[in-house]
Amino acid sequence: MSTAPTETISTNEPTEENVEKIDDEEKHILSSYTKIEELQKFSISGTDIKKLREQGFYTVESVAFAPKKQLMDIKGIGDGKVAKLQEAACKIAGKMQFVKAIDYFERRSDIVKLSTGSSNLNELLGGGVETGSITEIFGEFGTGKTQICHTLCVTCQTPASVGGGEGCALYIDTEGTFRPERIAQICDRFGLDASDTLNNISFARAYNSDHQMKLLSEAAQLMSESRYALVVVDSATALFRSEYIGRGELSVRQQMLGKFMRELLRLCDVFGVAAVITNQVVSTPDALSFKASLKPIGGNIIAHASTTRIFLRKGQKNARVAKIYDSPNLPEIHIDFLHFLLTNLHVKKGLSQYQVQHNFISCSIIKKKRNPKKHYIFEIYKKV
Repeated sequence: MSTAPTETISTNEPTEENVEKIDDEEKHILSSYTKIEELQKFSISGTDIKKLREQGFYTVESVAFAPKKQLMDIKGIGDGKVAKLQEAACKIAGKMQFVKAIDYFERRSDIVKLSTGSSNLNELLGGGVETGSITEIFGEFGTGKTQICHTLCVTCQTPASVGGGEGCALYIDTEGTFRPERIAQICDRFGLDASDTLNNISFARAYNSDHQMKLLSEAAQLMSESRYALVVVDSATALFRSEYIGRGELSVRQQMLGKFMRELLRLCDVFGVAAVITNQVVSTPDALSFKASLKPIGGNIIAHASTTRIFLRKGQKNARVAKIYDSPNLPEIHIDFLHFLLTNLHVKKGLSQYQVQHNFISCSIIKKKRNPKKHYIFEIYKKV
């Protein structure tokens, strides 16, 4: 079981005011969900609770949010018990009724946003990756999708005052691209201990789409036992795309994708984590131009389930360009979130081109200016 993240950035001595603030934050975290054993106070038997846990229901909220049909599929729980279960769960959860928009507005003002490690990308996202929702990152290979996911696994463990979530990270890898040594490199940038950081990351490799679905159920159990701030699925669509081939299996694939995304969104609703998924792209010929346009796969199923969609592409001179592809509250603009003028780095820092490219995610932009040719020059502080 993962332990609570170790805070190694702040070195200030604790004061009474800080201790009270930390206690309030811990109470808020603990009250974000209720363990399923609380249903016993409403005359729900221990046997029924055991059956619910065996089917992946570990919190009262998961029972309250589940459709009646899903609960009735559990052996030994009939129509009468389902009604009693959901009535009790709704009373405890207290999230199933209308609220004033002003109250919801104030509640959203307290939402934690996780830093991506790039100030430009954070600005594009309105402060960072939002918790309690799904953020999709898609683009061609080599655009930085996996690197952002690795960085988020580190930043989510830092204090909220510096863009963290003060929680553990859960990483589901479907393409075999998770590298713990990359996590260690990113830890050097933030001044964190690599061992403690890696100990707070729960990792699993998914080998097929069924296994990928099963891992979400196991994720719910882990989150009911420890404080988590982030769930990463890299990539969410690769296994479905390779296993369901052709138009004949398209509808089945979309149904399975829809179920996976719904379960992932339920984790966000129940535990308040930030869910970050990566997605592949497909080229579609454009009759009006000579270039093929890139579209994310998954169709409307992925589009409707994702709250914020970010499109990454390669720019000039090793730049990575990010664009808001879809969002309910963010404008569709784009920025260069990684842009290095290599000759400047070679001369001023004595770095080789390989060293610059290899460490571009771990380097923090601390100074920005324009040269006479109107190129942005970024200076980095990390020593290689």
